[in-house]
Amino acid sequence: MGSLANIYNLGVKELFSLRRDVVLLALVVWAFSLSIYTAATGMSHDLRNASIAIVDEDRSQLSRRIGEAFLPPFFQEPQMITFAEIDPGMDFGVYTFVIVIPPDFEADVLAGRDPALQVNIDATAMMQAGIGDGYIQSIIGQEVRTFLHGTAPPETAVELEARYAFNPNIESSWFTSVMQVINNVTMLSIVLTGAALIREREHGTIEHLLVMPLTPFEIMMAKVWANGLVILVAVALCLLLVVETLLQVPVAGSRSLFFMGLIFYLFFATALGIFLATVARSMPQFGLLFMLVALPMNLLSGGQTPIESQPEWLQTLMEGVPSKHFVGFAQAILFRDAGLDVVWPQFALVAAIGGLFFAFAAFRFRKSIAEMQG
Repeated sequence: MGSLANIYNLGVKELFSLRRDVVLLALVVWAFSLSIYTAATGMSHDLRNASIAIVDEDRSQLSRRIGEAFLPPFFQEPQMITFAEIDPGMDFGVYTFVIVIPPDFEADVLAGRDPALQVNIDATAMMQAGIGDGYIQSIIGQEVRTFLHGTAPPETAVELEARYAFNPNIESSWFTSVMQVINNVTMLSIVLTGAALIREREHGTIEHLLVMPLTPFEIMMAKVWANGLVILVAVALCLLLVVETLLQVPVAGSRSLFFMGLIFYLFFATALGIFLATVARSMPQFGLLFMLVALPMNLLSGGQTPIESQPEWLQTLMEGVPSKHFVGFAQAILFRDAGLDVVWPQFALVAAIGGLFFAFAAFRFRKSIAEMQG
Protein backbone atom coordinates (compact mmCIF):
# COMPACT_ATOMS: atom_id res chain seq x y z
CA MET A 1 0.00 0.00 0.00
CA GLY A 2 2.87 2.34 0.77
CA SER A 3 4.32 1.74 -2.71
CA LEU A 4 0.96 2.48 -4.37
CA ALA A 5 0.64 5.68 -2.33
CA ASN A 6 4.13 6.74 -3.45
CA ILE A 7 3.28 6.05 -7.10
CA TYR A 8 0.03 8.00 -6.79
CA ASN A 9 1.64 11.01 -5.07
CA LEU A 10 4.53 11.12 -7.51
CA GLY A 11 2.06 10.93 -10.40
CA VAL A 12 0.12 13.88 -9.02
CA LYS A 13 3.42 15.76 -8.82
CA GLU A 14 4.00 14.93 -12.49
CA LEU A 15 0.61 16.39 -13.41
CA PHE A 16 1.36 19.61 -11.54
CA SER A 17 4.75 19.82 -13.27
CA LEU A 18 3.11 19.37 -16.65
CA ARG A 19 0.56 22.06 -15.83
CA ARG A 20 3.39 24.54 -15.35
CA ASP A 21 5.08 23.54 -18.62
CA VAL A 22 3.29 25.81 -21.08
CA VAL A 23 5.16 24.51 -24.12
CA LEU A 24 4.29 20.86 -23.54
CA LEU A 25 0.68 21.73 -22.73
CA ALA A 26 0.43 23.71 -25.95
CA LEU A 27 1.91 20.73 -27.83
CA VAL A 28 -0.72 18.38 -26.38
CA VAL A 29 -3.57 20.75 -27.21
CA TRP A 30 -2.30 21.35 -30.74
CA ALA A 31 -1.61 17.66 -31.44
CA PHE A 32 -5.16 16.62 -30.59
CA SER A 33 -7.05 19.57 -32.04
CA LEU A 34 -5.65 21.74 -34.85
CA SER A 35 -3.23 19.04 -35.98
CA ILE A 36 -6.09 16.57 -36.50
CA TYR A 37 -8.27 19.11 -38.29
CA THR A 38 -5.56 20.32 -40.67
CA ALA A 39 -4.44 16.78 -41.47
CA ALA A 40 -8.01 15.80 -42.34
CA THR A 41 -8.94 18.89 -44.37
CA GLY A 42 -5.67 20.44 -45.50
CA MET A 43 -4.33 17.56 -47.61
CA SER A 44 -7.11 15.74 -49.42
CA HIS A 45 -6.51 12.35 -51.01
CA ASP A 46 -9.58 12.87 -53.19
CA LEU A 47 -9.79 14.44 -56.65
CA ARG A 48 -10.96 18.02 -56.15
CA ASN A 49 -10.98 20.92 -58.64
CA ALA A 50 -8.31 19.45 -60.89
CA SER A 51 -7.31 21.81 -63.69
CA ILE A 52 -7.99 20.34 -67.12
CA ALA A 53 -7.69 21.55 -70.71
CA ILE A 54 -8.87 20.06 -74.01
CA VAL A 55 -7.34 20.34 -77.46
CA ASP A 56 -10.35 19.65 -79.69
CA GLU A 57 -9.14 19.03 -83.25
CA ASP A 58 -12.32 17.16 -84.16
CA ARG A 59 -14.98 19.78 -83.36
CA SER A 60 -17.68 17.12 -83.42
CA GLN A 61 -20.72 16.32 -81.33
CA LEU A 62 -18.85 13.55 -79.52
CA SER A 63 -15.86 15.76 -78.69
CA ARG A 64 -18.19 18.43 -77.29
CA ARG A 65 -19.95 15.81 -75.15
CA ILE A 66 -16.60 14.68 -73.78
CA GLY A 67 -15.67 18.27 -72.90
CA GLU A 68 -18.97 18.87 -71.14
CA ALA A 69 -18.65 15.67 -69.06
CA PHE A 70 -15.87 17.01 -66.83
CA LEU A 71 -17.77 18.71 -64.02
CA PRO A 72 -17.11 20.09 -60.52
CA PRO A 73 -16.24 19.18 -57.84
CA PHE A 74 -13.80 16.74 -59.42
CA PHE A 75 -12.61 18.99 -62.24
CA GLN A 76 -12.56 22.68 -62.96
CA GLU A 77 -14.34 23.85 -66.11
CA PRO A 78 -12.25 22.55 -69.04
CA GLN A 79 -10.25 25.18 -70.94
CA MET A 80 -10.19 24.90 -74.72
CA ILE A 81 -6.64 25.43 -75.95
CA THR A 82 -4.56 24.83 -79.06
CA PHE A 83 -1.94 22.15 -79.52
CA ALA A 84 0.85 24.73 -79.23
CA GLU A 85 -0.37 25.77 -75.78
CA ILE A 86 0.04 22.31 -74.22
CA ASP A 87 3.73 22.48 -73.28
CA PRO A 88 3.72 26.06 -71.91
CA GLY A 89 0.55 25.37 -69.91
CA MET A 90 1.94 22.19 -68.34
CA ASP A 91 5.44 23.60 -67.85
CA PHE A 92 4.04 26.42 -65.72
CA GLY A 93 1.61 24.16 -63.86
CA VAL A 94 -1.51 25.79 -65.32
CA TYR A 95 -3.06 22.44 -66.25
CA THR A 96 -2.76 19.06 -64.54
CA PHE A 97 -4.51 17.21 -67.38
CA VAL A 98 -4.64 17.99 -71.09
CA ILE A 99 -6.79 15.83 -73.38
CA VAL A 100 -6.04 15.85 -77.10
CA ILE A 101 -8.95 14.79 -79.31
CA PRO A 102 -7.57 14.05 -82.81
CA PRO A 103 -9.24 14.99 -86.11
CA ASP A 104 -11.97 12.63 -87.37
CA PHE A 105 -12.32 11.13 -83.89
CA GLU A 106 -16.11 10.82 -84.09
CA ALA A 107 -15.98 9.37 -87.60
CA ASP A 108 -13.42 6.77 -86.54
CA VAL A 109 -15.53 5.81 -83.51
CA LEU A 110 -18.63 5.34 -85.67
CA ALA A 111 -16.60 3.31 -88.17
CA GLY A 112 -15.31 1.03 -85.39
CA ARG A 113 -11.66 1.87 -86.02
CA ASP A 114 -10.79 2.24 -82.26
CA PRO A 115 -9.16 5.70 -82.40
CA ALA A 116 -6.82 6.82 -79.62
CA LEU A 117 -7.08 9.86 -77.39
CA GLN A 118 -3.98 11.41 -75.86
CA VAL A 119 -4.09 12.37 -72.18
CA ASN A 120 -1.14 14.45 -70.95
CA ILE A 121 -0.73 14.32 -67.16
CA ASP A 122 1.43 16.45 -64.89
CA ALA A 123 2.76 13.68 -62.63
CA THR A 124 4.40 16.15 -60.24
CA ALA A 125 0.88 16.48 -58.82
CA MET A 126 1.26 12.81 -57.98
CA MET A 127 -1.88 12.26 -55.93
CA GLN A 128 -4.24 13.93 -58.41
CA ALA A 129 -2.42 12.39 -61.36
CA GLY A 130 -3.00 8.81 -60.30
CA ILE A 131 -6.64 9.25 -59.29
CA GLY A 132 -7.51 11.63 -62.14
CA ASP A 133 -6.24 9.25 -64.81
CA GLY A 134 -8.79 6.66 -63.75
CA TYR A 135 -11.59 9.25 -63.61
CA ILE A 136 -10.76 10.53 -67.11
CA GLN A 137 -10.72 7.05 -68.61
CA SER A 138 -14.04 6.22 -66.99
CA ILE A 139 -15.70 9.48 -68.08
CA ILE A 140 -14.52 9.24 -71.70
CA GLY A 141 -15.45 5.57 -71.92
CA GLN A 142 -18.93 6.27 -70.57
CA GLU A 143 -19.49 9.15 -73.00
CA VAL A 144 -18.36 7.11 -76.00
CA ARG A 145 -20.60 4.18 -75.05
CA THR A 146 -23.58 6.47 -74.49
CA PHE A 147 -22.95 8.21 -77.82
CA LEU A 148 -22.87 4.90 -79.69
CA HIS A 149 -25.68 3.08 -77.94
CA GLY A 150 -27.86 5.81 -76.42
CA THR A 151 -28.76 5.73 -72.74
CA ALA A 152 -28.53 1.93 -72.53
CA PRO A 153 -24.95 0.69 -72.90
CA PRO A 154 -24.41 -2.74 -74.45
CA GLU A 155 -24.74 -5.76 -72.22
CA THR A 156 -21.51 -7.28 -71.00
CA ALA A 157 -20.75 -10.81 -69.93
CA VAL A 158 -20.05 -9.66 -66.36
CA GLU A 159 -21.67 -6.81 -64.48
CA LEU A 160 -19.51 -5.36 -61.72
CA GLU A 161 -21.19 -3.72 -58.76
CA ALA A 162 -18.77 -2.03 -56.35
CA ARG A 163 -19.82 -1.62 -52.73
CA TYR A 164 -17.59 0.47 -50.50
CA ALA A 165 -17.60 -0.82 -46.94
CA PHE A 166 -16.96 1.35 -43.87
CA ASN A 167 -16.49 4.53 -45.97
CA PRO A 168 -19.24 4.58 -48.61
CA ASN A 169 -18.45 8.10 -49.88
CA ILE A 170 -14.68 7.39 -50.01
CA GLU A 171 -13.96 10.46 -47.88
CA SER A 172 -10.23 10.66 -47.19
CA SER A 173 -10.86 12.78 -44.08
CA TRP A 174 -12.53 9.80 -42.40
CA PHE A 175 -9.31 7.85 -42.62
CA THR A 176 -6.81 10.70 -42.23
CA SER A 177 -8.29 12.19 -39.05
CA VAL A 178 -8.42 8.92 -37.12
CA MET A 179 -4.96 7.88 -38.27
CA GLN A 180 -3.57 11.25 -37.21
CA VAL A 181 -4.99 10.66 -33.73
CA ILE A 182 -3.34 7.22 -33.62
CA ASN A 183 0.02 8.57 -34.80
CA ASN A 184 -0.09 11.45 -32.32
CA VAL A 185 -0.69 9.02 -29.46
CA THR A 186 2.71 7.47 -30.13
CA MET A 187 4.42 10.84 -30.57
CA LEU A 188 2.99 12.49 -27.45
CA SER A 189 3.42 9.44 -25.21
CA ILE A 190 7.12 9.31 -25.97
CA VAL A 191 7.65 13.07 -25.80
CA LEU A 192 5.78 13.64 -22.52
CA THR A 193 7.48 10.91 -20.51
CA GLY A 194 10.91 11.53 -21.98
CA ALA A 195 10.67 15.29 -21.46
CA ALA A 196 9.47 14.77 -17.88
CA LEU A 197 12.56 12.75 -16.99
CA ILE A 198 14.99 15.07 -18.77
CA ARG A 199 13.31 18.09 -17.18
CA GLU A 200 13.84 16.65 -13.70
CA ARG A 201 17.45 15.84 -14.50
CA GLU A 202 18.13 19.36 -15.82
CA HIS A 203 16.36 21.02 -12.86
CA GLY A 204 18.07 18.80 -10.32
CA THR A 205 14.82 17.48 -8.84
CA ILE A 206 15.75 13.89 -9.61
CA GLU A 207 18.42 14.09 -6.92
CA HIS A 208 15.76 15.16 -4.43
CA LEU A 209 13.72 12.08 -5.28
CA LEU A 210 16.71 9.81 -4.83
CA VAL A 211 17.23 10.85 -1.20
CA MET A 212 13.63 9.92 -0.42
CA PRO A 213 12.53 6.35 0.42
CA LEU A 214 11.48 5.76 -3.21
CA THR A 215 12.42 3.01 -5.62
CA PRO A 216 13.24 3.60 -9.31
CA PHE A 217 10.19 1.47 -10.18
CA GLU A 218 7.90 3.82 -8.26
CA ILE A 219 9.39 6.87 -9.96
CA MET A 220 8.99 5.27 -13.38
CA MET A 221 5.43 4.05 -12.76
CA ALA A 222 4.38 7.51 -11.60
CA LYS A 223 5.56 9.03 -14.87
CA VAL A 224 3.83 6.30 -16.85
CA TRP A 225 0.38 6.62 -15.28
CA ALA A 226 0.40 10.42 -15.08
CA ASN A 227 1.45 11.05 -18.66
CA GLY A 228 -0.64 8.14 -19.90
CA LEU A 229 -3.69 9.68 -18.23
CA VAL A 230 -3.05 12.96 -20.04
CA ILE A 231 -2.96 11.10 -23.37
CA LEU A 232 -6.14 9.17 -22.57
CA VAL A 233 -8.08 12.32 -21.70
CA ALA A 234 -6.73 14.14 -24.76
CA VAL A 235 -7.68 11.28 -27.09
CA ALA A 236 -11.18 11.01 -25.59
CA LEU A 237 -11.82 14.74 -26.04
CA CYS A 238 -10.31 14.68 -29.53
CA LEU A 239 -12.53 11.83 -30.71
CA LEU A 240 -15.63 13.49 -29.29
CA LEU A 241 -15.04 17.15 -30.15
CA VAL A 242 -12.80 17.15 -33.22
CA VAL A 243 -13.29 13.85 -35.05
CA GLU A 244 -16.99 13.19 -34.45
CA THR A 245 -18.36 16.71 -33.91
CA LEU A 246 -16.23 19.04 -36.02
CA LEU A 247 -15.21 16.69 -38.84
CA GLN A 248 -18.41 14.61 -38.73
CA VAL A 249 -16.47 11.33 -38.90
CA PRO A 250 -18.51 8.40 -37.55
CA VAL A 251 -16.75 6.10 -35.08
CA ALA A 252 -18.14 2.64 -35.78
CA GLY A 253 -16.83 0.58 -32.88
CA SER A 254 -16.72 0.55 -29.10
CA ARG A 255 -14.77 3.43 -27.61
CA SER A 256 -14.34 1.48 -24.36
CA LEU A 257 -12.68 -1.37 -26.21
CA PHE A 258 -10.41 1.05 -28.04
CA PHE A 259 -9.36 2.73 -24.79
CA MET A 260 -8.67 -0.68 -23.24
CA GLY A 261 -6.22 -1.43 -26.02
CA LEU A 262 -4.82 2.09 -25.81
CA ILE A 263 -3.96 1.55 -22.14
CA PHE A 264 -1.96 -1.57 -23.07
CA TYR A 265 -0.14 0.35 -25.78
CA LEU A 266 0.64 3.30 -23.53
CA PHE A 267 2.76 1.06 -21.29
CA PHE A 268 5.03 0.45 -24.26
CA ALA A 269 5.04 4.02 -25.63
CA THR A 270 5.68 5.71 -22.28
CA ALA A 271 8.37 3.16 -21.44
CA LEU A 272 10.00 3.93 -24.78
CA GLY A 273 10.02 7.61 -23.89
CA ILE A 274 11.72 6.88 -20.56
CA PHE A 275 14.24 4.59 -22.25
CA LEU A 276 15.19 7.26 -24.79
CA ALA A 277 15.47 9.80 -21.98
CA THR A 278 17.96 7.56 -20.15
CA VAL A 279 20.09 7.40 -23.29
CA ALA A 280 19.90 11.11 -24.13
CA ARG A 281 21.66 13.71 -21.99
CA SER A 282 19.66 16.73 -23.13
CA MET A 283 16.45 17.65 -24.92
CA PRO A 284 18.23 18.20 -28.29
CA GLN A 285 19.68 14.69 -28.08
CA PHE A 286 16.28 13.35 -27.10
CA GLY A 287 14.74 15.05 -30.14
CA LEU A 288 17.29 13.41 -32.45
CA LEU A 289 16.64 9.98 -30.92
CA PHE A 290 12.91 10.56 -31.27
CA MET A 291 13.30 11.20 -35.01
CA LEU A 292 15.45 8.09 -35.43
CA VAL A 293 13.08 5.79 -33.54
CA ALA A 294 9.52 7.12 -33.38
CA LEU A 295 9.10 8.56 -36.88
CA PRO A 296 10.12 5.37 -38.75
CA MET A 297 7.99 3.37 -36.31
CA ASN A 298 4.95 5.49 -37.20
CA LEU A 299 5.61 5.34 -40.93
CA LEU A 300 6.03 1.55 -40.99
CA SER A 301 3.13 0.65 -38.69
CA GLY A 302 0.49 0.54 -41.41
CA GLY A 303 -1.06 3.94 -40.81
CA GLN A 304 0.46 5.58 -43.90
CA THR A 305 0.80 2.64 -46.28
CA PRO A 306 -0.45 -0.95 -46.04
CA ILE A 307 1.86 -3.38 -44.29
CA GLU A 308 1.47 -5.73 -47.27
CA SER A 309 3.24 -3.26 -49.57
CA GLN A 310 6.44 -3.48 -47.52
CA PRO A 311 9.25 -6.01 -48.15
CA GLU A 312 8.69 -9.35 -46.44
CA TRP A 313 11.70 -8.98 -44.14
CA LEU A 314 10.39 -5.61 -42.98
CA GLN A 315 6.91 -7.05 -42.38
CA THR A 316 8.48 -9.75 -40.21
CA LEU A 317 10.49 -7.14 -38.31
CA MET A 318 7.41 -4.99 -37.65
CA GLU A 319 5.61 -7.95 -36.05
CA GLY A 320 7.77 -7.29 -33.00
CA VAL A 321 6.81 -3.60 -32.79
CA PRO A 322 3.65 -2.85 -30.73
CA SER A 323 2.78 0.21 -32.82
CA LYS A 324 2.00 -2.06 -35.78
CA HIS A 325 -0.53 -4.03 -33.73
CA PHE A 326 -1.89 -0.84 -32.16
CA VAL A 327 -2.66 0.60 -35.59
CA GLY A 328 -4.22 -2.72 -36.60
CA PHE A 329 -6.66 -3.04 -33.72
CA ALA A 330 -7.42 0.71 -33.67
CA GLN A 331 -8.46 0.60 -37.32
CA ALA A 332 -10.45 -2.60 -36.76
CA ILE A 333 -12.37 -1.14 -33.81
CA LEU A 334 -12.92 2.44 -34.95
CA PHE A 335 -13.54 1.75 -38.64
CA ARG A 336 -15.00 -1.77 -38.79
CA ASP A 337 -16.71 -2.18 -35.39
CA ALA A 338 -14.54 -5.17 -34.47
CA GLY A 339 -15.21 -6.79 -31.12
CA LEU A 340 -12.90 -8.31 -28.53
CA ASP A 341 -13.21 -11.70 -30.24
CA VAL A 342 -11.47 -10.19 -33.29
CA VAL A 343 -8.80 -7.98 -31.74
CA TRP A 344 -7.78 -9.98 -28.66
CA PRO A 345 -4.68 -11.49 -30.40
CA GLN A 346 -3.40 -7.99 -31.12
CA PHE A 347 -4.24 -6.91 -27.57
CA ALA A 348 -2.24 -9.87 -26.26
CA LEU A 349 0.75 -9.10 -28.51
CA VAL A 350 0.78 -5.43 -27.51
CA ALA A 351 0.55 -6.35 -23.82
CA ALA A 352 3.27 -9.02 -24.08
CA ILE A 353 5.77 -7.04 -26.18
CA GLY A 354 5.01 -3.84 -24.28
CA GLY A 355 5.48 -5.62 -20.95
CA LEU A 356 8.85 -7.00 -22.01
CA PHE A 357 10.04 -3.60 -23.19
CA PHE A 358 8.66 -1.99 -20.04
CA ALA A 359 10.80 -4.37 -17.98
CA PHE A 360 13.82 -3.56 -20.13
CA ALA A 361 13.21 0.19 -19.81
CA ALA A 362 12.82 -0.21 -16.03
CA PHE A 363 16.17 -2.02 -15.92
CA ARG A 364 17.81 0.75 -17.94
CA PHE A 365 16.17 3.37 -15.72
CA ARG A 366 17.44 1.69 -12.54
CA LYS A 367 20.91 1.53 -14.06
CA SER A 368 20.87 5.25 -14.91
CA ILE A 369 19.69 6.04 -11.36
CA ALA A 370 22.53 3.93 -9.93
CA GLU A 371 25.03 5.81 -12.10
CA MET A 372 23.71 9.14 -10.80
CA GLN A 373 23.97 7.95 -7.20
CA GLY A 374 27.45 6.68 -7.82
